[in-house]
Amino acid sequence: MPSLLPTGLVCLILSQLSLPATSQRLPQILQVDVTDYKPITNVDCPDISTQPLLRTFSAENQTLHPQEVEYVNTRSQNVLPNAWADWLGDGSSLGYKLSDFQNNFPKVGIAIPGGGLRAAQYGAACLEALDARNDSAKAAGTGGLLQVASYMTGLSGGSWITGSLFFNNWPTIEKLVFGDENLSGWMLDLPFVTPDGSNLFSDENQWFFGSVLWSVMAKAQTGIDTSLVDPWSRMISYHFLNQTTRSNFFDNSTAHGAGQLWSDIPKLPTYQNHQAPFPLVVADARPVGSNLTTALGLEATVYEITPLELASYDPSLSAGMNLTFVGTRLTEGRPDNGTACVVGLDQAGFVMGTSAGLFNQIVDFARNTITDFSDEDGAGLLYVMSRLLRSVRTRADDVANWPSPFTGLNAGRFQDSEANWLELIDGSSNGENIPYAPLFVKARALDVIVTAEGSADIPVLNWPNGSSLIMTRARQSTLLRISHQQFPPIPDKPEDFVELGVNARPTFFGCFPESPSDYPLVIYLPNAPPFNGEVPVANTATFQLTYTLKHTRKMFDQIHKNLLAGWVPNTNDADPNWGTCLKCAAIDRARFKVTPNVPRSSQCTECFTRYCYDPANPTNKSQLPNRKLEFEDPDPQGVDRLGGFFSKSKFALIGAAIGLVVLIAALTFGLLWWKKRKNQEAEYKRILYNDSEWDAEPLAEPLFMKHATHKKMSSYEMK
Repeated sequence: MPSLLPTGLVCLILSQLSLPATSQRLPQILQVDVTDYKPITNVDCPDISTQPLLRTFSAENQTLHPQEVEYVNTRSQNVLPNAWADWLGDGSSLGYKLSDFQNNFPKVGIAIPGGGLRAAQYGAACLEALDARNDSAKAAGTGGLLQVASYMTGLSGGSWITGSLFFNNWPTIEKLVFGDENLSGWMLDLPFVTPDGSNLFSDENQWFFGSVLWSVMAKAQTGIDTSLVDPWSRMISYHFLNQTTRSNFFDNSTAHGAGQLWSDIPKLPTYQNHQAPFPLVVADARPVGSNLTTALGLEATVYEITPLELASYDPSLSAGMNLTFVGTRLTEGRPDNGTACVVGLDQAGFVMGTSAGLFNQIVDFARNTITDFSDEDGAGLLYVMSRLLRSVRTRADDVANWPSPFTGLNAGRFQDSEANWLELIDGSSNGENIPYAPLFVKARALDVIVTAEGSADIPVLNWPNGSSLIMTRARQSTLLRISHQQFPPIPDKPEDFVELGVNARPTFFGCFPESPSDYPLVIYLPNAPPFNGEVPVANTATFQLTYTLKHTRKMFDQIHKNLLAGWVPNTNDADPNWGTCLKCAAIDRARFKVTPNVPRSSQCTECFTRYCYDPANPTNKSQLPNRKLEFEDPDPQGVDRLGGFFSKSKFALIGAAIGLVVLIAALTFGLLWWKKRKNQEAEYKRILYNDSEWDAEPLAEPLFMKHATHKKMSSYEMK
């Protein structure tokens, strides 16, 4: 059975016990109970004359957090030279002599976009194909790029894989997703919202809902307003953080990730050993008071959440708040009083939930409906939301509510200068589904940006079409010219991405700059139709929240083969030189870091001819023959499985007869199930409210919470 106290948690506890006497001792956020999701308020603030909570700078004179600089530099000096050598050898296979670069290696970042579980799985499979710990990736020459990266950004589903890697101590992707003797894996076959199936009133679902709501109520009781993002964050934690197993999923024998803080990442072994890229998560801000239920414009503030601060490098703000004390309201950088500070708001689940909070665009409160999710998931979310709204005080129900530390800053320029709250939502809400913004910040000076592109831009088919790159280019060329590097040349329209075929194969953007400081080189690795003509299984819908183990395995295998194959024009063959070409792209900017500059080698020139986007010599989608575009479920369940059977049956009359029998049985079962559910629902309402009316006022203490301190499932039994 997997350990309930993973290595990272043990080290975190030990690190707290060994704090030096001179450190400010903060109240300890435990990780033993689901109520540890609550922050702690009325904490003594540090002396802001010597330890400011707020860091400000200008767009023209940017500064990074000093501890970020220290982490990246230490990793660059002590870890990356060996990682580059392990990956590239002496450089001779690329036509270079590695020693000629004098350890002046490119600074590499990896961006993992949003798109729910599809994006999380694609991002994970992409990292596996770039990981030197994977034997087949190592053999293909692609494994090693992950090890030389300095930064990793995640957005929405991309934030889930980012957080999951760190809070599970940076295991291999195989162990992280599928589990081993120490890890339970992501357990994506258990639905996010209704893990016991579609019956909201089953015992197991009621225990799960009770645990989730108990966590959120504990937070609300501190006086910090909650929203639908909070139960969503707790649901994410069950799958992507540690402490949850199949055997304890429906009980409270662990905290299920509650109490694990984003600001505690620097205490984890992976971080302390500089083993991993520096992590950042992206979220957008809806202007407070706007109540927008649509996508945001490019002018909306974009935030990044690092282990050190909540910050924005947008010229309109240019500030960062100490993440340990995030949740503390500041006015012009000062707390209301010396004991007005908050710690523990930066729950890892809440950070990931914030980045993936798209509820303002899909929840219709007036009609009590939620779009895009399946009927079961939508019903579950609405049910939890209705219970939440009756149980605790909320503010804006469809956003993540973060008390603002930026009040009073940059009046007239910063959109929320006069607000006491930040309304943070999904990082793709402004059209930038790839979390590029932190990686293009000028002060970070990245040379290469790898894009694990798992977006689903094309309706129905769910393949990317370059929309996010185009939106980022537009934002950087207008609003961010002072603060961010510019985007390299790309096709002008999504239709051009598709017509040129660059959305369906590995592509390098920015291969031919006049000066290396013009823009970074972008290595674009899109989720694409299988190169060998297989039926695709990875282009699933964004709001699909359940995957069978068989589907996940087939998805990972197919993505892995694709990413190790590269492309050969006009064939369905794998490129045996793809690993070499990927190395050429990663090392290319190092040529400009030494004097005299190193000429591009003939091997790498040949690679760039095939993989670089060159408007003067465009490719065409016709060079990608026999690619199948339509998704086919590799492990159909229920009605889908029957549908697949009928579609393949050669015996139409037999199929019709079976269909009629199934229909009659389904109607009969449905009526019996409906009657049973109504009885359960009535019984639930009676017990919870002691009243037969759905709109009756709840009891001061709902009965399913009455014995919540018990650790067993029976603690939540409803009848």
